[in-house]
Amino acid sequence: MPYIDMSPAQLAEYRPAIPEPDDFDARWSATLDEARTHDLALTATPATHPLAVIDVEDVTFAGFGGDPVKAWLLRPRGATGDLPVIVQYNGYGGGRGLPHERLFWAAAGYAHLVMDTRGQGSAWGSGGHTDDASAGGAAAGPAHPGYMTRGILDFDTYYYRRVITDAVRAVDAARALEGIDGDRIVVAGGSQGGGLAIAAAGLSDVAAALVDVPFLCDIERGMDIADSDPYQEICRYLAVHRGHEREVLATLRYVDGVHHGRRATAPALFSAALRDPITPPSTVFAAYHAWGGPAEIETYRFNGHEGGECYQQERQAAFLEDLWS
Repeated sequence: MPYIDMSPAQLAEYRPAIPEPDDFDARWSATLDEARTHDLALTATPATHPLAVIDVEDVTFAGFGGDPVKAWLLRPRGATGDLPVIVQYNGYGGGRGLPHERLFWAAAGYAHLVMDTRGQGSAWGSGGHTDDASAGGAAAGPAHPGYMTRGILDFDTYYYRRVITDAVRAVDAARALEGIDGDRIVVAGGSQGGGLAIAAAGLSDVAAALVDVPFLCDIERGMDIADSDPYQEICRYLAVHRGHEREVLATLRYVDGVHHGRRATAPALFSAALRDPITPPSTVFAAYHAWGGPAEIETYRFNGHEGGECYQQERQAAFLEDLWS
């Protein structure tokens, strides 16, 4: 796809003024306080897998509403001492899949906690295993997209209030696991996972963030210029429910990565793809420029939503090595 957004010079200057709810901090604080009234209920049991040099544990922890959230924990076999950990969030529609799909970080010497996404895991990859129990009814089990408009008329009922809370509780779970260095927790993800990493970094104490082609940033602009889902799910909803725009935009401002990123203080490495039709680069740069701590960004001029892929992984490993040295 050709450029659909801004030139590199324009991206360097793009800092949108996105309205922020006056009670943004209060409502997120209340949400997380309520989640933490539930015991973390953390379990980690050895998993059956074919890997000879990686240990894998099947992890469960309590997320939003005390709902059980699944994750994989991978680490180098025989590792001693407390390891830094990458807490990774999935792209839209995917689940935690199978452990052998997630080898890079454990092979690089890290612990790697891969969080399942509630209600997702049926669009790509190898499946998910976490119900969206707090949604109730038929919406509880893993389902095919979309999720963008579930409960969207109010922050209290919105799907991403639950998922972002899970992402923060995954950081809590990582810190509570044995053999983890609690001072070196890194949140990471691409697309939806990048948006969740931004939110988790803004709402919890982490050492770094690795944010690739993030979704849920500068959301209203994404609705206007992205030419594919998931942003277009919202547009199709509003095309039918013509009177709901005010309520929808008000809800989305509580999950926008521009606001969450402004509250983050950890070092971050972003990436953007300049031919991305799903998370247009201007929306990524909006979050990058708002980031409250030190941040760097890599751009991939000729790529779409796949971004830098393995090249970006190498860049991330070097970024963290420099951070720890």
